[in-house]
Amino acid sequence: MSLTVFYKGAKVKFGLRLSRRRLASFAGIMVLGALVIGQPWSSLDAMDPAEVRSKITAEQIALAAQSAAVQQIKDDTEKKLTAMTMQLGEMRAKLLSLDQLGARLAQAAEIDASELAPSEQDMLAMGGPEVSILDAPKMAPADVMADLDLVLSQLEDKQKQLALLESVLMSHHISAESFVAGRPVDDGWLSSHYGVRKDPFNGTPTMHNGIDFANLAEDAGVFATGAGVVTWSGERYGYGKLVEIDHGGGLKTRYGHCAELLVKEGDVVTRGQQIAKLGSTGRSTGPHVHYEVLRNERHIDPSKYVYRDAR
Repeated sequence: MSLTVFYKGAKVKFGLRLSRRRLASFAGIMVLGALVIGQPWSSLDAMDPAEVRSKITAEQIALAAQSAAVQQIKDDTEKKLTAMTMQLGEMRAKLLSLDQLGARLAQAAEIDASELAPSEQDMLAMGGPEVSILDAPKMAPADVMADLDLVLSQLEDKQKQLALLESVLMSHHISAESFVAGRPVDDGWLSSHYGVRKDPFNGTPTMHNGIDFANLAEDAGVFATGAGVVTWSGERYGYGKLVEIDHGGGLKTRYGHCAELLVKEGDVVTRGQQIAKLGSTGRSTGPHVHYEVLRNERHIDPSKYVYRDAR
């Protein structure tokens, strides 16, 4: 195949005959020229492969971090819900303890305790092996909040009932002896005053909320400084074995670091009654009783109660 082109002008006339080979060569030259002018490879040069890989890696790292953060929030929320579920169980156990305390108080006050007796459901026997909190069943947040509201309502009712019982008990049975006075030991010496002192363990200034009475005698006793109702008898952090007595009118006394407790929650005690044996349990450097006085849940200096005469 060939291509012949003729041009005839006013003064010029020529002819061009293109064979197949010449035509292919001409087309190749045209394509090459277009490539040289357009330079399509310049855009590829602008995209550095290393830079592209770096951007992709950064995006992957950011997505992984976001995924980890979301998973952490999910895990924390589930742990908090599980912890709340366990606390609800502890609160229900405390409700049962309050029921039993109310029954003993009602008996001491010689009033009808039928309305304060634990329900049949509350008195069901409980037991079983201990299981890690991580194995506790998961509950929906709405179910946890509903249970929490119910338990809080029950606790409020129990508090009102016990306040009424306390009023009756204190007014009719131990009001004459609920006056707090004297020392919680029958022998020994005052080893630490109320107020700011050097911590016996680290030497830093700390507040000492009570008075310490030391005694090295074996089986030395700890005695109630006023009549009242035992509201705590057991271990407590820092105090070791502790007895707490409610004397009514917002007044309480505490006796810490005991070696042995001789009373239980709900017991009605009189002034001078031995309630424990002096010891060195908890955060203690030697045998003594840590004696506190609280009015409306605030610590006050026990000295004025220790050094006044019992009426």
